[in-house]
Amino acid sequence: MQFSPLLIASIALGGAIGAVARHSVSVMMGSVMGTGFPWGTLTVNVVGSFLMGVLIEVSALKLSMGLETRALLVTGFLGAFTTFSTFSLDVATLYERGNMGLAALYVIVSVTVGISALFGAIALVRGVLQ
Repeated sequence: MQFSPLLIASIALGGAIGAVARHSVSVMMGSVMGTGFPWGTLTVNVVGSFLMGVLIEVSALKLSMGLETRALLVTGFLGAFTTFSTFSLDVATLYERGNMGLAALYVIVSVTVGISALFGAIALVRGVLQ
């Protein structure tokens, strides 16, 4: 696989936009829901999983995405928007603060709802496009 300047620029642009979007959602969720639980990270991971399902299924069923477009949206934007490394840190922080039950609940909800959002998006796109 060749890493052309356009491909690299596409990933970088998507990553920059995704990172700003992630930060914005985290700040908004913190101000709305409070900072005692990582609502921002949970939100971006679920929304990002849903968007991944939409993009992958639309691309498979209807819209042929070029390499640069896919790199911009999937690798760049969603790669920066979703925050699995931050998710891991949030779990460790809750655990270290003695909130083991809340840490476990956060893991279960994040994984279950994130994967469910992806499958829901696939079903939604199939229902609309087929």
